[in-house]
Amino acid sequence: MNVAEIMTYLQANGSQSIKNILLKHGVKEPFFGVKVEYLKTIQKKVKKDHQLAKNLYATGNTDAMYLAGLIADDAKMTRADLQTWVNEAVSNNISEYTVPWVATESQYGFELALEWINDSREYVAAAGWSTLSNIVSFKPDNELDLGVLRDLLNRVEQTIHSSPNRVRSTMNGFIICLGTYVDALTNEAIATAHKIGTVLVDKNGTACKVPVAVDYIEKSRAKRKPGMKKKTVKC
Repeated sequence: MNVAEIMTYLQANGSQSIKNILLKHGVKEPFFGVKVEYLKTIQKKVKKDHQLAKNLYATGNTDAMYLAGLIADDAKMTRADLQTWVNEAVSNNISEYTVPWVATESQYGFELALEWINDSREYVAAAGWSTLSNIVSFKPDNELDLGVLRDLLNRVEQTIHSSPNRVRSTMNGFIICLGTYVDALTNEAIATAHKIGTVLVDKNGTACKVPVAVDYIEKSRAKRKPGMKKKTVKC
């Protein structure tokens, strides 16, 4: 399939009701409001296609950008590619899911995440924290820099309540992922979560709730074996 064929398919399968829901969740125009199940149909046909993914992302259509993340060949993404993608990730679903997915399984995810969390743009900083969350849930512990992660945990403790809205949300997610997937830092993550207490995030009137980090870590760890990681962060 090529870009034109895919865009025709996306437009045909768009839904105004889905679009209205996504708009409330921070998805930006232009997009058609396509359910993920339809994007998965294309993913199954295409598998991985590096250039097609880049071309779809470049359309600026949020449905196409999300699909691009599903079919991207992460190992072929350059540092410049990833920086371009995060710069254009103004929708919450792209900045907090699509870009972090691809960055995590690329060669540059960790170093870029550490840069992105210092960016003054809220959506870029949120992408950085989300990338870190994905990395700790995906990579084996022996490939992680525990000292840096511990410093980041301390940073979250000191700054989460004064950070922008989406950054607070993704910082909270980082605590949860660190406590769930990095056994050596579980107790420290839980202690930090207790110190932070309730994290307030404006969900724009949606039914979404901010996970209570301590509770979420305990429930998640009860379901996984020690050392077990995600096989992929994409969904």
